[in-house]
Amino acid sequence: MKDIFSMKAASPKRLIAITLCICACAGLLWVAGGWLRGREGSRRVKSKQPAPVEAVAIERGPITLRRTFSGELEPLAQFVVAPKVDGRVKLMHVKISDSVTRGQVVAELDNDEYVQAVAQAQADLTVARANLSAARSAFEIADREFQRTASLLKRGIASDSQFDAAQQEQLAKRAELQVAEAQVAKADAALQTANIRLGYTQVTAGWSGGNETRVVAERYVDEGQTVAANAPLLLIVELDPIVGVVYVTEKEYARLQPGQPIELTTDAFPNERFAGRVDRIAPIFRQATRQARVEMRIDNPRVQLKPGMFIHATVVLAHVSEAVIVPKQALTQRDDRTGLFVVGEDGCTVHWREVKVGIREGRRVQVEGDGIAGQVVTLGQQLVSDGSLVTVTAGQPLAVGDEPKSEAP
Repeated sequence: MKDIFSMKAASPKRLIAITLCICACAGLLWVAGGWLRGREGSRRVKSKQPAPVEAVAIERGPITLRRTFSGELEPLAQFVVAPKVDGRVKLMHVKISDSVTRGQVVAELDNDEYVQAVAQAQADLTVARANLSAARSAFEIADREFQRTASLLKRGIASDSQFDAAQQEQLAKRAELQVAEAQVAKADAALQTANIRLGYTQVTAGWSGGNETRVVAERYVDEGQTVAANAPLLLIVELDPIVGVVYVTEKEYARLQPGQPIELTTDAFPNERFAGRVDRIAPIFRQATRQARVEMRIDNPRVQLKPGMFIHATVVLAHVSEAVIVPKQALTQRDDRTGLFVVGEDGCTVHWREVKVGIREGRRVQVEGDGIAGQVVTLGQQLVSDGSLVTVTAGQPLAVGDEPKSEAP
């Protein structure tokens, strides 16, 4: 019974202690809640402060897509000079870099054997003509004898056997005459052949089409060397205009068309620009590289450009005369979408605009989309979202040609 009474006596103290603990906990929770509310309030105040950004004016004007390819130069045409007969080189009339006109004699071979062959053919022709003259006289005699025997046969003075013998002799002499005539024709043809082969010892540079004048690019033999028929003596090339050759991938291939203008530079003349145009585009791609050959014709009036030079050819692939243009750094990504922040009319807020990117010219980019006007944010996009307050400072606008090399979109 005592224990029961003692417990009842102690219950108010415990209740007081429990009550005090509850009050202390409630106080702590109230203090913590006030601190959290104060922090959230400071965050809200801070979020309402304008974000500092840089912005530039959106441009409207022309923009061009250019692409620079590397390649090399080749001659527009080349011609290998080779003799049609074998022999020893007696004279070489030209050297490397000399100009050559169409039909000019550029080399001479030793012609002693060919001169002798002409003399032999001339003698054979003389003999054949003499044989022809004798055969013609013999035929005329046999023909007169045949005519006389025929007349005597009609008068009954000559016999049939005599007529047959005269006729046979006439036919034989006619055949000999025909053989002699054929021998003369054969000897005459042999003389013409000998003269032609003698003429081949004068090696000429003859080509078809192109300019009347070309340049010696290579010389393969010197005087005194013995060469075979069709062995190369010289390489002659045409240098104005000259051909630039580049190889392009499928991405650029679809944008190229014959007649497109090009601008060419070389390491040999770094401060000069050479004009030309796309001339031919190969209809197939190389299997090893998956690239197609493109030939460009370049004017070369001063013959500065030479075959084998390394070149950089810039081609205009596309041009838009009236485009919306922004700096490249204005583009940003939001949820895997490309867009930019446009400064509102009030100058204090920005708005997100999704865009489609077109031509890239250096650090200038063509964009297409709705509501793109005024100014565009170029620095500080990570601090803002659609509708954010901003403090705008003017950025540095880009000039055309900040980066000479363009890239495809």
